[in-house]
Amino acid sequence: MYGTRGAGARGSAGARVATVAAVGAALLLAGCSSGGGGEDKKGGAGGRITQQPKASDPFWVNPDGNAARQVTEYEKAGRSSEADQIRKIAEQPTGEWIGPENPEAEARGFTEAAEKADRTAILVLYNIPHRDCGQFSQGGAADGNAYRAWIDGVARGIGDRHTTVILEPDAVLHMVDGCTPDQFHEERYDLLKGAITELKALRNTKVYLDAGNAGWQHPDEIFQPLRQAGVDQADGFAVNVSNFYSTEDSIAYGKQLSAKVGGKHFVVDTSRNGNGPYTDGDPQQRWCNPPERALGEPPTTKTADPLVDAYLWVKRPGESDGTCKGGPKAGQWWADYALKLAAASK
Repeated sequence: MYGTRGAGARGSAGARVATVAAVGAALLLAGCSSGGGGEDKKGGAGGRITQQPKASDPFWVNPDGNAARQVTEYEKAGRSSEADQIRKIAEQPTGEWIGPENPEAEARGFTEAAEKADRTAILVLYNIPHRDCGQFSQGGAADGNAYRAWIDGVARGIGDRHTTVILEPDAVLHMVDGCTPDQFHEERYDLLKGAITELKALRNTKVYLDAGNAGWQHPDEIFQPLRQAGVDQADGFAVNVSNFYSTEDSIAYGKQLSAKVGGKHFVVDTSRNGNGPYTDGDPQQRWCNPPERALGEPPTTKTADPLVDAYLWVKRPGESDGTCKGGPKAGQWWADYALKLAAASK
């Protein structure tokens, strides 16, 4: 990240790798999904996990996620107060980051489980070649053809099921801020535009292209790249992914950007922005596992502005931003940090 300009997805945006074999995950998720109507259902390793009321929050809660498993672990150990804190995370829908190896099986598993619960899955696609400029979440597809094949797999896995996709955190911003070398730009624009076209051809899929955060002070420099990447064909864009800027500031930034891209709607990642951004320490590392942060507004489609389609927890609270400030590798569950986020929230 470059001062306040970075998207905060570097490392924190999660390079989430599947923790089980993809086919097994699909079967597990389809079998342990919570039912519709907001009723409690027994859910896999996570115990009793509740879907949120569909009218305000139509998104799927994974009853077998890391937070749900942590709740069960604490309950078994008699640590009820800690279990209650982590339940604040476990009972909210969060983004499911599709891994690189079995995109079709993972996407199918998550979306089938969501469909069974009469909810919408939130999928985060983070596999663009030359991802994260060699930082904590470096990697991505080997080349353009590998990425296209990966998107094909995701699309097959989604099918006609209701899905909201957050597309490639940092991918556009890193072309604007100079992090991604110029020789990769033309291909990246083509890959993003192609991904949007393919995903939008699905009957019930919404696509939001990542567009940075309120720390990026120059929306004039990013709106044309967003258009070149295909935002006009998407449902809109996403702001504050894996970052900590307040909802108020994120909406202000999003509205400025929307005015420059034809009035497009947007979504805001509120997963960890309850106390706003961290302002102490090394400016280059403020985004990485900052202390004294808090959970933000719960996911909902009832927002403070008609241009904001939803508040989402795109970043999964409790998963590390990277190996900084004592954290494990990017995307790995960190129970102590999760507890602090939850305890600091309202």
